[in-house]
Amino acid sequence: MTDIPLLSLAVWLPIAGGLLVLASGDGRNVAFSKLIALVTAIFGFLVTIPLYTGFDTASAGMQFVELMPWVRDYNINYHLGVDGISMPFVILNSFITVLVVMAGWTVIEYKPSQYFAAFLIMSGLLNGIFSALDGILFYVFFEASLIPLYLVIGVWGGKNRVYAAFKFFLYTLLGSLLMLVALLYLFHKSGSFAILDWHREPLAMTVQSLIFWAFFASFAVKVPMWPVHTWLPDAHVEAPTGGSAVLAAIGLKLGAYGFLRFSLPIVPDAAQHFAPVVIGLSLIAVIYIGLVALAQTDMKKLVAYSSISHMGFVTLGFFIFNPLGIEGALVQMISHGFVSAAMFLCIGVLYDRMHTRNIADYGGVVNTMPKFAALFLLFAMANAGLPATSGFIGEFMVVLGAIQFNFWTGFAAATTLILGAAYTLWMYKRVVFGDVANSHVAELSDINAREMLILGVLAVCTLAMGIWPQPVTEIMHATVNQLLDHVAAGKL
Repeated sequence: MTDIPLLSLAVWLPIAGGLLVLASGDGRNVAFSKLIALVTAIFGFLVTIPLYTGFDTASAGMQFVELMPWVRDYNINYHLGVDGISMPFVILNSFITVLVVMAGWTVIEYKPSQYFAAFLIMSGLLNGIFSALDGILFYVFFEASLIPLYLVIGVWGGKNRVYAAFKFFLYTLLGSLLMLVALLYLFHKSGSFAILDWHREPLAMTVQSLIFWAFFASFAVKVPMWPVHTWLPDAHVEAPTGGSAVLAAIGLKLGAYGFLRFSLPIVPDAAQHFAPVVIGLSLIAVIYIGLVALAQTDMKKLVAYSSISHMGFVTLGFFIFNPLGIEGALVQMISHGFVSAAMFLCIGVLYDRMHTRNIADYGGVVNTMPKFAALFLLFAMANAGLPATSGFIGEFMVVLGAIQFNFWTGFAAATTLILGAAYTLWMYKRVVFGDVANSHVAELSDINAREMLILGVLAVCTLAMGIWPQPVTEIMHATVNQLLDHVAAGKL
């Protein structure tokens, strides 16, 4: 533990860097502003490392806590802290930000300074979401993070970017309004905005049910769960590569994190009562959306549907209420952060050269891009849940947890291993193998040193977590066990 306010640094250093980039680059100092962006992103990641090295894995409580008054009259505080559930996502978010800045280094030609500034500011706001322990502070970060992503999609996206950005903003904002109502009721009941106080606040079943569905409206859209998932494929297809990578790696984790931080501990009895509904929706996402992914002809849209299917696995793991399910879902979230970001970056590599994402426009890429093909294969295998990759660990733990809960639930969940392999490897075969499809593919150049570095780092993370997941899982044990004990005890 340290007296240095690491969480404040993780939140405000990227935001301050983003504002500096915004001020320094207006078309005249693009190279300088890019350098500031990269240095800020790297320092933003480095300040999160002590969160892991100084973390007490035996403690289930909040660590690295920072508390000071913000609005005294309403008992609103600047209150930050992390536990074994939230800490990994602060590090993951800061890590992905470095890669996204590097990925856009030479690709973004239109207003590059504003582009990098948006990602840095978004990184700080996302860290704020994962570390906020005050309800209003959480809500401010939660809503503010929509703005930079809305701009990234709306300004640097594809030809239908305005439609996709507006749809993304509208869905997520409307869902969040009901969450705000729930937060205000909890303040009215407890006299406090401290999230940990709400965990201990006694609530009747009727009230718990209403609060559960208010939270559900917000978090289910963010995950996104079927049937409120329709904004995600549009957002992914129209977003630039960096936007898709951050959206998949971090953005989709916000709703899942909300279930663990709010729904399960604040309304534990309602969470258990309505668990069959959430499990049913999760299995629909796993199976039905997996089948939808099989029919896609656009690579980005296929990976977007794949993400919805994988996140269905996450919500399933949460609501079966056993350690294997919840820890497996958390591992799956972190793995998905690496693998989905890598998949979108790989598609971005191809798009930057061919300016098309249609699978039919490719074929025989391995003949002209062998290094890229090898890395793309690793990420495709991880997306399909191949053993020794990070994608396998989380799915395997959730399936085992689901079998403990109910055999047929586990059996249905396991179909994701078949569907994931089918849609991912079917896409990989058509894009990479076979004869060279056309003259454009014949002229492709293999990945350069910058692209190799970005994808290589993600490949190391994917393999390391697949071979030795203990450094990740051991930090979750105490917090997850405490959460399950709290849910089992209930409030009635």
